Amino acid sequence: MTDSPDMPDLRHAPDAWRVVKRPVALDVRFAEADGTCDTLEGPVRFRAGDAILTGTLGENWPVSRERFDETYELVSDGRYRKRPLLAYAIRLTAPMKVRVGGQGDVVEGHPGDWLVQYDESDYGLVDAEVFAQAYERADAPG
Repeated sequence: MTDSPDMPDLRHAPDAWRVVKRPVALDVRFAEADGTCDTLEGPVRFRAGDAILTGTLGENWPVSRERFDETYELVSDGRYRKRPLLAYAIRLTAPMKVRVGGQGDVVEGHPGDWLVQYDESDYGLVDAEVFAQAYERADAPG
């Protein structure tokens, strides 16, 4: 999540894509203690009980337990998938830093990565290769 007032509202950006996360089952474990997860975009802290997800390319990222329970559903033992929620995404043309996670850690995206807006004040940075594997456009270009 970000509290930065200069974050673009991608819901109204003409170049933003409407996207949904593909319904891929991911391995999830729940943290037994507070810690830090080394994501592709930088270290992100988590609290005991938060979900630590492993993506299709072996990448990891934490999601607060509250947010996880709102946005993921159980598929099978230890495997979950994101519910089909609409998000907005734009490809970065310059480096960008964004506050993410329940602790407000700053991660950095690079040209080619994607800025994703999940709701009004919830943003994430997604590696280009991960984005190609995990997201799809919700609407075809005009």
